[in-house]
Amino acid sequence: MAKTRLLRPLAVAAAAAVLTATGAAHAVAADQDGNGAPVPDTAGVLAALRTTTAAGAPGAFAVITDHGDDENLRSLTVGKADLDGTPMNSSWRFRVGSNSKMFAAVLVMQLAEQGRIDLDRPLREYLPAGTLPDSWTMTGRQVMEHRAGIYDHTNDLLEQAGEETTAAFEARIRTKVYSPTDLVAMSVRHGQQYTPGSRYSYSNTDFVLMGLAVEHLTGRPYADVLNERIIEPLGLTRTSFVVPDQRIEGPHVTGYLTNDDRSKPLLDSTEQTASWLWAAGGVISSAEDLDRFLTALVAGSAGGLVSDASLQQMTAALPTPSAKISYGLGLRRISLSCGDVYGHGGIVQGFQTQSFTTRDGHRTVVVFANASNNGSVTQGLMGALEPAFCGAKPAAAKPSNGVSPRTAFTPAAGQGEELPVVEDTRI
Repeated sequence: MAKTRLLRPLAVAAAAAVLTATGAAHAVAADQDGNGAPVPDTAGVLAALRTTTAAGAPGAFAVITDHGDDENLRSLTVGKADLDGTPMNSSWRFRVGSNSKMFAAVLVMQLAEQGRIDLDRPLREYLPAGTLPDSWTMTGRQVMEHRAGIYDHTNDLLEQAGEETTAAFEARIRTKVYSPTDLVAMSVRHGQQYTPGSRYSYSNTDFVLMGLAVEHLTGRPYADVLNERIIEPLGLTRTSFVVPDQRIEGPHVTGYLTNDDRSKPLLDSTEQTASWLWAAGGVISSAEDLDRFLTALVAGSAGGLVSDASLQQMTAALPTPSAKISYGLGLRRISLSCGDVYGHGGIVQGFQTQSFTTRDGHRTVVVFANASNNGSVTQGLMGALEPAFCGAKPAAAKPSNGVSPRTAFTPAAGQGEELPVVEDTRI
């Protein structure tokens, strides 16, 4: 595969302006930056991050990167990277959870471009014999869209009646090593859930299957294919797939699993095999690497990952039951007041991330918190996306003649409303 032509200078981080919660955010007079995009509302982003830590996360950060004529990086951090008191660091590594699905989707699209998989034929034709029943006709496209009717195997590992989340984690997640075929077998035992293509239902098993297809079609371990086709060409020096190794090498944020019983302390869940998610959630990365990956992806052919035609298919998102949220081929689309953004969210015990970019790749936003099993933490992170991408809302008009104040504008669709917490929050 040809080397990727990166769209951002390697030194952008060194030249970036850094904002932290302990430093004053610089006031910006203009409503748009030098590239015509709304100036990020850093005060609004910091407020969302503080909401996230108030809800129970030790720390949180947002990294807002603008590309184009005026390269700019804004890093905003609050709280701690660990319970020993280390300040949060937005350059450190962490588990990205379901953001891993974007990487798997790129590998599949590359194989489709080479004619090695037809996304509109039954996926079982591209898997080892017996992986799926012969009667299952769902296509690769339906699987990547979460519209295949495949049961999510993680339900069997997490939803044990009467058990606390931390107990389930210690018993079945932290040190257990599952093979991808084990995970698929858990799912298949539940049978097909609905007619493929008839509705949307998020399933981690879908991307375990896509990872198996990558291995079967290339004859190579998934980690090797990921390294050769994405990590090395893009120079993602802080990204790795080391399943089932438990450690995160190098400087990294510590992740904490919240007890179902909130009176009990947070559990350090940093070390885990991640084999229970494999290709669906096992990637380790950093905010800078996620930005580089997304920027190359939405550049299409110019970015070196997928062709323009493949990118068009990936971004052709279909509605989901969650308002403002659509899903394409391994990419989620969120409709904000200033337009649509593309990327994914990811939650794996102790870590949660939302990574999104504009369709033109001009602005990428990565928001992160080091706690999971807490919907309020997730909602706080989701609340950072609107001010990061769309800037500050217009101020309310001053009252006159004793009349109650009224807003000086009519909000665009969705502005000022909370984005919904989406389905990968359950892990």
